[in-house]
Amino acid sequence: MLKSAWMPAAAIALFIAGATLLALPGQRATAQSAGAYVSAVDLDIAPAETEKFLAALKENGAASVKEPGCQRFDIMVLASNPNHVFIYEVYNDAAASQAHRATDHFKKYAATTATMVTKREVRPMTQVMTNSKGH
Repeated sequence: MLKSAWMPAAAIALFIAGATLLALPGQRATAQSAGAYVSAVDLDIAPAETEKFLAALKENGAASVKEPGCQRFDIMVLASNPNHVFIYEVYNDAAASQAHRATDHFKKYAATTATMVTKREVRPMTQVMTNSKGH
C-alpha cells in the first residue's frame, strides 16, 4: 500500500523539481510566443559611405534599445558583401515601432544616412516564436 502511494508522489515531486529548474533564469532555453512586432530591414550602402553609415546606425541602435517598447535592435553585415546591412528590430507592438520612428535619434539617423542608402527593403513581420539560450 505504501509503495502504491509513494510512486505518484515521487513522480509529482520530480515534475515540480524539473519545472522549477527550467524556470531559473540563465538555466534554460527561452521561448517567446506570438505577439511581438518585427521589422526586418535590408539595406545596400554606397561603398564609400559604409563606415559612416554603420557609425550612425550603431548610435541609433544603442539609443533604440533604451526605448520602452524596443526589445532588440540587431545590426548585421552580409559576410560576402560588407555594403549590405541587415537590421533586425523587435518591438512590443506596431505602435512601439511607430514611436521609434518619431524619436529624435531616429530622425538624426535618417537625415544623416539618407544619401548613403542605395537600396532599402523593409519587411514588417509578426513574431510567432523566438528560441534562444537564456543568459
